Amino acid sequence: MQDNSEENKEIVSRYKQLLRVSKWSREKGDVTIIRKAFETALDAHKEMRRKSGEPYIFHPLAVARIAAEEIGLGTTSIVCALLHDVVEDTDITLADIEKDFGKKVANIIDGLTKISGVFDTSSPQAENFRKMLLTMADDVRVILIKLCDRLHNMRTLEHMSDKGQLKIASETSFIYAPLAHRLGLYAIKTELEDLSLKYTQPFLYQELKQKLNATKEQRNRYIRSFIKPIKLELDELGVEYEIKGRPKSIHSIYNKMVKKKLEFEDVYDLFAIRVIMDSDYEEEKMDCWNVYSIVTSIYKPNPERLRDWISIPKSNGYESLHATVMGPKGQWVEVQIRTKRMDEIAEKGYAAHWKYKQSANGANSLDKWLHQIREVLEIQESNALEFLDEFKMNLYADEVFAFTPKGMLRKLPKGSTSLDFAFDIHTEIGAKCLGAKVNGKLVPLSYEIKNGDQIEILTSAKQKPNKDWLAFVKTTKARTKIKQSLKDEKRVIASLGKESLERKLKNAGYENSVENMNKLIVYFKAEDELELTYQIGVGTIDKEKIKLSEILIDSRHVHKAGTEKETTKVKKATSDELILGDANVELEYSFAKCCNPIPGDKVVGFITVGGEIKIHQTKCKNALNLMSKYGYRIIKAKWATDSPSFESFEAALEIRGIDSLGLVSKVTDIVSKQLKVNMKSISFESLDGTFVGKLTLQVADTEHLDQLMSELKSIDEYINVNRVSLD
Repeated sequence: MQDNSEENKEIVSRYKQLLRVSKWSREKGDVTIIRKAFETALDAHKEMRRKSGEPYIFHPLAVARIAAEEIGLGTTSIVCALLHDVVEDTDITLADIEKDFGKKVANIIDGLTKISGVFDTSSPQAENFRKMLLTMADDVRVILIKLCDRLHNMRTLEHMSDKGQLKIASETSFIYAPLAHRLGLYAIKTELEDLSLKYTQPFLYQELKQKLNATKEQRNRYIRSFIKPIKLELDELGVEYEIKGRPKSIHSIYNKMVKKKLEFEDVYDLFAIRVIMDSDYEEEKMDCWNVYSIVTSIYKPNPERLRDWISIPKSNGYESLHATVMGPKGQWVEVQIRTKRMDEIAEKGYAAHWKYKQSANGANSLDKWLHQIREVLEIQESNALEFLDEFKMNLYADEVFAFTPKGMLRKLPKGSTSLDFAFDIHTEIGAKCLGAKVNGKLVPLSYEIKNGDQIEILTSAKQKPNKDWLAFVKTTKARTKIKQSLKDEKRVIASLGKESLERKLKNAGYENSVENMNKLIVYFKAEDELELTYQIGVGTIDKEKIKLSEILIDSRHVHKAGTEKETTKVKKATSDELILGDANVELEYSFAKCCNPIPGDKVVGFITVGGEIKIHQTKCKNALNLMSKYGYRIIKAKWATDSPSFESFEAALEIRGIDSLGLVSKVTDIVSKQLKVNMKSISFESLDGTFVGKLTLQVADTEHLDQLMSELKSIDEYINVNRVSLD
């Protein structure tokens, strides 16, 4: 640890750096208020240290610097970033903040304090996430500062425990990265995704990073040769410009590998070319299309891949022209064409709109989005996790645009239907919707909107939402309103069912407790209490035949009686296989079927409603969702590598390639004879000269599996082998 004089010098140095990076956004007198906030935070946190051992003040200084430098926020936000932890962590009150810094700062600090526990370890995160969004709907700076706070925590995550790293990284990829995306903060979104991957899949992350570094010089040579003829033409155009190659993020490369089942070497678009012009606002569109014309006269474009977000910007404010062209050596290259203003908005999101006042679209679309959030949040969904899933789905959605009969433009997520369009116009119109006319022709409620459609909604006073509607709506708003309408009816019946159940519990001498209710929910495989009591109300579950003495006697008994038989055997954690918790606690566990972990996989335990521990791979999508929603149910798990495992674990492989004579024989020879692996099942399908096969095997660990995959890939150069789920 540094001595105090060195630390004090470093604190002053970091404060001066903050003033330097915020220079452009400050007005006369702002330094005084920033210094006051800094001194308040410095004094309040003087006895506190971070897990790294550094003085705590380093954190608010870093958050304020991210707000100023990377998002471009102004003095109010810098002050709030410096003070963001003082009310929660020190003796300073909101009243003190309001007295010294005014009501606006106090309101933002209040918002930040309310959401500081959004993902604490003792409460269901989804419900608190709703509170965070409500706060954000009051002042978007709350969530912008919260994103800065999360980014700095992710940058310093190495000082946390393994369990803490997994929990925070899962939350980040599940909620904070999509929020950054929705607010147009692409640089922050990308870094959050990469850092999440670094901690949820450390080995894969490092491998991809090394491969990217190894191919860097080769990539740069290609970019220079690609850019050269474009530069010559742009110089003649007489516009000031900058042109550069931008590497794709590790997370986006990983996503492509997973979605398209590619090896790193087969991912061709590892970079994009960006052309940024210094244009007057009135000339922007023309300059962008002129550059597009130059690029496509040199390299042939793919017409299917043209993306015009200049004519109609994305609802998060993003403006750019994307063209995919065939470059040298037969390689597709994405070219992004934009102006300096557009580039700053792409990097700094809505904050940049405040700087460029002439762009009214950004502020309007932000207001519209916040209005939609308020609308959705007004309805208190009983299942907060469902709300979270759907909200997240809409955060990432691509968009389509359509017109009302009077020519008003409406933007909706891609895949939206005419019924979504009706709800987007107004809840009542959606609820009474019979059908629609698209471009003058009658279409059903399930019609999927195409760009440029003009839609007239047909309504009837007798119409009301029904369950089938949920199958063909895409937007959170429509889904929430339909469910709310259905639940209003459902609740009336459920309340009668609940009364019956409460009477039965009372007469049998059982307490009407949350624990007992959860046991009944698990036993009858209901989604929640509402569903259980509804089923009793309508008679699907006969209340006379509910044997409380059998169901409530033992939670383990409930698990066996109430669910289908598990093929995975339940085990006790002992030192020869898995270590659970900080010390090896003897608890029952089983391996999750969704990802089927084997020794060598990074794993985590998760305590289910029934009290059982399920072991997942940390990269498993289900595990990431569970960790982000129920962080308090995580239990640390790791393989006991000290002693060898003599037990075989099941794993599945998918093999693809060019069909050839004797191929199946070669595969079985490698598996059974050369490597002596027990093969549980094998299936192959042939289609037009290609094949796809699936093998289910028993292996000792990931090293054993990797060796097998390597041998199978060596059969010929066109074979691709991937590990897949057992289902």
